[in-house]
Order: sequence, then structure tokens, then C-alpha cells
Amino acid sequence: MLGAVAAFLSILISRLERIVDKNRALRSADAAAVDPSGAIAASFSRRMALLSRAIYFAVLSALATAALLIGAFVAALSGVGHARFIALMFAVSLALLMASLVELTREIRIYMANMHLE
Repeated sequence: MLGAVAAFLSILISRLERIVDKNRALRSADAAAVDPSGAIAASFSRRMALLSRAIYFAVLSALATAALLIGAFVAALSGVGHARFIALMFAVSLALLMASLVELTREIRIYMANMHLE
């Protein structure tokens, strides 16, 4: 799961970098001529915020997964029952990954709604 979250983080960061580059290009051009209503700039701003939150949740998911692995090894080495702890940490990790996916979905919806503007 840690590898999948790492790959997902790479995708999220790549998307964020593209939006930042487009936003810089918009700012360097005559923004009033390219985007008279400000809709493109507002869309970029909202998308960057959503992707930042998606990255935050994905990093938390990776940390929860790492804590799960550490807890499993420590519990196994000490001979303590760890089934409930592992199940709880796995559920937390998946919930955080789901939150990240929800934020990505919201960002994609904004992109699709404003695709004609770019």
C-alpha cells in the first residue's frame, strides 16, 4: 500500500506543478486580455487548494501505513496481540487515502467544468 500511495503522490504533485506553471504563464501574460472575467485564475486557485489538500491526505495515509508497519513489527517482536491495532491503522490509512481521492475528484470536476476556458 505504501508503494501505491507513493505513486499516487507523484501523480498529485505532477498535476499541481502543471497548474502552477499555467498560473505563472497567465500572470506573465496580459491577464486582463487572456482572462477578462478572472474565471481561469479563480479555477487555478481552487484547483491548487484542492490538490494541496489531496497531497496532505495522501501523505497522512502514507504516515499511517508506515505506523501500521512499525506497530506490526514491534507487536510481533514483543509477542503482544496486535490484530485490533493493525485493523484500526489500516482503516485509518484507507480513510485518509479515500479523503485524498475525494479531493482529487473535486479538482477534476473543476477542471472539466472550466476546460473550455483554458
